[in-house]
Amino acid sequence: MSTTASVGPIPLPVLVVFRGIGQVMFQESALTGALFVLGIALSIPVLAAGIVVGAAIGTAVAWFAKFDKGEVLAGIHGFNPALVGIGTLFFFEPGVGSISLLVVGSVLATFLTRLVRTHVPFPTYTAPFIVVTWGVFFLGPVIGAVPIGGDYPTLVPNPPFGAFVEAVAHGVGQVMFQASIWTGVLFVVGIAVNDRPHAIWVVVGSVVGMLVANYHVAAGMQAIDPEKLIPRSQADTVTLGLFGYNPTLVAVALFLNRRSLVAPLVGVFLSVPLTELVPRLGLPALTAPFVLAAWIVLGLERLESRLFGPSPSK
Repeated sequence: MSTTASVGPIPLPVLVVFRGIGQVMFQESALTGALFVLGIALSIPVLAAGIVVGAAIGTAVAWFAKFDKGEVLAGIHGFNPALVGIGTLFFFEPGVGSISLLVVGSVLATFLTRLVRTHVPFPTYTAPFIVVTWGVFFLGPVIGAVPIGGDYPTLVPNPPFGAFVEAVAHGVGQVMFQASIWTGVLFVVGIAVNDRPHAIWVVVGSVVGMLVANYHVAAGMQAIDPEKLIPRSQADTVTLGLFGYNPTLVAVALFLNRRSLVAPLVGVFLSVPLTELVPRLGLPALTAPFVLAAWIVLGLERLESRLFGPSPSK
């Protein structure tokens, strides 16, 4: 899809904002981003507003700061602020404190994205979102933001598809904090309309992540919500997709890097224990396990290439 043309009557800034939301799952597609927002709105409407506002702030800041025009139009500088926007309202009730954090955090994530892209020898992924949202998580109560006491009620109830389908769909939806089957399905559809192999890897990542998490449950996994750091049964953490979304992201990211089976699956297997480890440090997992797992695999690939030369497939 062209990064410079409007589609019919839709203004270019709107397209770019939705491209930024699509880039959360590596899709430079405004239609994909729109389907993501629809999926979130069907689950938790206030979080749909948060992700759009965050993406809009990031896009505007990058444009007026004269970041690379091609990157801005492709939505590259919109997806980390978009995640900060939705993440802030996931942890805190809408109010002066949380909205202030959303705005400031989105701006910071935009500049941090540029910094990481310039100085870190690995893909940026969602690292700026992670760093900023950890700050938001701890600073919120200090400035009077009111934490969300439990889970948001979902607007459209989940259909009775069974635990397996529920866990897989939730694993996709939780990329943007959504425990909704409908959201997960719309996310997969949104990706498929732009890139079907990516949609397949999204589902594979969630399935494998769920299976690996089930093994960890049998081995005595910590009974805690890796996002909100509150007690939650081991079975619930799997069914709610809390161990599926990082494998989902790492599978697509590593498939994009090298179209092979091995690297994405290694990344998926790494991301599950990392999802269990990060909360033990007193931090919400967010997408840190995805970024760490992807960087580890990419680092190992570079080391292999340095020691043994490039593989015949390159």
